[in-house]
Amino acid sequence: MAIQSVLNVSPNAGIMNADLQSKSTPAEAQKSFGAFLKDAIQDVNIKQVESDNMTTRLVMGENVELHDVMIASQKATIALNATMEIRNKVVEAYQEIIRMPV
Repeated sequence: MAIQSVLNVSPNAGIMNADLQSKSTPAEAQKSFGAFLKDAIQDVNIKQVESDNMTTRLVMGENVELHDVMIASQKATIALNATMEIRNKVVEAYQEIIRMPV
């Protein structure tokens, strides 16, 4: 992850981008949100597969450092736990909306 300089950033740049994005139709917003969720879940899956591959390589005796395997495993675990917590919050919010009187 690269750190970007803030020297060349306009203070209103974020507001302008938010205004441009807010003019999308509901269908476009739904597709955008769906794509975002799909990408996020794919990232979690990639981390899980990478962790499994590194663990397998370590068990087979290949040249893999133990600390790299542990770091990959922890990244995968944290990503999965965060995904599960987000899912739990979404389900909880849905249940609250269902309980609202009409």
